[in-house]
Amino acid sequence: MPQILSLITLLVDDYDRAIAHYCGALGFELREDTDQGRKRWVHVAPPGSTETGLLLALASTDEQRARIGDQTGGRVGFFLQTDDFWRDHTRMVAAGIEFLETPREESYATVAVFRDAYGNRWDLLQPKD
Repeated sequence: MPQILSLITLLVDDYDRAIAHYCGALGFELREDTDQGRKRWVHVAPPGSTETGLLLALASTDEQRARIGDQTGGRVGFFLQTDDFWRDHTRMVAAGIEFLETPREESYATVAVFRDAYGNRWDLLQPKD
């Protein structure tokens, strides 16, 4: 049986703020927001994504809160692949997303690093044909 990576947990400080950021500024879709009593199950994913999404998890301890925005030790930890780099880059800049570099052409993709509202580093990339 094939396996897929379905969700990646991302620690956040507030569910509604995180939904507004990922679904607003980044253009993700809200796939599920279920109240489970003391927590919520919040699943977001890029439009068109059929396999992998983010589970937005509310940090509930001091140790977890300390990890918000730095879950990968300052490295790029997330890769948002697109079929139109310049369309998405333009939309994201207009939405206030902070890019940490000028877009560049690499042998494998057009790429630029950006930071989400929590400080996590992402690559926006459009692979070469």
